[in-house]
This record gives sequence, C-alpha cells and structure tokens, in this order.
Amino acid sequence: MDDRVRMTVDGGIADVQLARPAQINAIDPAMFAGLAGAIAALQDRRDVRCIVLSGEGRGFCAGLDMAAMAGGGSGLLTETPTHGLANLVQQVAWGWRTLPQPVIAAVHGVAFGGGLQIVAGADIRLASADARLSIREMHWGIVPDMAGYALWRGTVRDDVLRELVYTAREVDGVEGAALGLVTRVVDDPRAAALALAHQIAGRHPAAVRAAKRLFGVAADGDAAAVLAAERAEQGALLGTADQREQVMANMEKRPAVFGD
Repeated sequence: MDDRVRMTVDGGIADVQLARPAQINAIDPAMFAGLAGAIAALQDRRDVRCIVLSGEGRGFCAGLDMAAMAGGGSGLLTETPTHGLANLVQQVAWGWRTLPQPVIAAVHGVAFGGGLQIVAGADIRLASADARLSIREMHWGIVPDMAGYALWRGTVRDDVLRELVYTAREVDGVEGAALGLVTRVVDDPRAAALALAHQIAGRHPAAVRAAKRLFGVAADGDAAAVLAAERAEQGALLGTADQREQVMANMEKRPAVFGD
C-alpha cells in the first residue's frame, strides 16, 4: 500500500505487513497513516475473509519511534475522536477489532509498547516462544494510549495487567500466552497464521462475520443484549444458500463453494 505497510490479497486472505524492517517497524507518523489506511481499505472488502497481520524483518514492532514522534508526531495525539470511537493513535490498534473479518497477528522478535497494543487488536495472536513482549510505555514515563486498556480488558487479568503496565516488565512468548497477551505459542508465527487464516476462509463467510459481531456484543452487552444478538444473527443465517452449501460440503467431504 505504501512504504510503511504492505498488503496483498490472495485466496480470500489479506496479508498485511508492517514494512519498516530497518527500524524493527517502529511507529512514526507515516506508519500511523499507513496502518489506518490499511484498516480503512479492508473495511468493505467482501473478497477478504480473513486478515494476517505481521511485521517484516527481525521483529513485529519495536513500538514508537521516539525520535520521529518528538520531531512532529505529537500532533497526532488528540482528545477528539477522528475514527469512530478512536483517535488516529488508537485506531491503528482498535481498528483491527472493528473490522468485519477475523484478524490474526503473527508475532516474532519484539512487540513493545504500541506494537503490543496493535497485536492486542487482533482476534487471535500467535507468537514464537522467544518473542519479547512488553507494555513499554512506563519506561518512557507515559501510559498506554493506543486502545490497550480497552483491548486487554477480558484477555489479561486485571492485577496482571496492572503489574505489566506499572513495571514495563518484559516477558517471552510462553509467559505472554500464560498471561493472555497472546493466544498461543507456535514455531513459525507467520506460517501458522496463514494456515489458520486459510482454515477460517474456508468457512461460511457470513457466519464468520456474524460470529465476530457477536463477540463485539458479548464484550460489553448485558445478557439480554447478547441473547437477542444471537437470535438475530442465527435467524439471518439459517436456510441461506451459503449455509446450505456448508452443510452439503460437510456431508460430501469436499471444500465448500460459497456465493458470498
């Protein structure tokens, strides 16, 4: 897409990569713009059924490029939402959660600060055992402000999150999985993420999107809202041509061919 974020689409999979490897994909103003642009471009892509998010080079993302941000990036921080609920700084992490397609993050090397918050925006987060993870902001005397608090809620236990935020302690992928920062540890995160994406892309696309919408309701809704949303989503799926095709494909032991 640009010199900070690269995206290709093949077989229903959007392969999105942070592309500033010489700086370990550190986030500068251009990276903020590139990530927000990728999210916007994917929002209405009916041909995209799943998204894989990774970083080129030695690591996923080293966090903020402090020198670049000091040279003019402070103007990005605004208390006024510019992207729905979020400002631009928050959108590059929060925006993945709002997309209709599932997002899988593949984490290797470092994911520090803002980089770890971008990872948090994914539905599923695969990491190598030796990945280095840190909610790094306190090291610089600041707090996480890229939607981390909203995204970690429900995945990282409150007291654990407090310790990690207050200390900026670094953990590896194994401990990160135990704490809820990542979903699970794999040998090759990018290859595993692409394989999982193809598996998801082979499912009824409308059902997958409905499932993601239900997770959004479940995160904040009361029982009545969640139950109502389940009924509505299921009612819209049952008996459709693609739902019947999923059933027939299962019975005939063949890949499904969807019209969506």
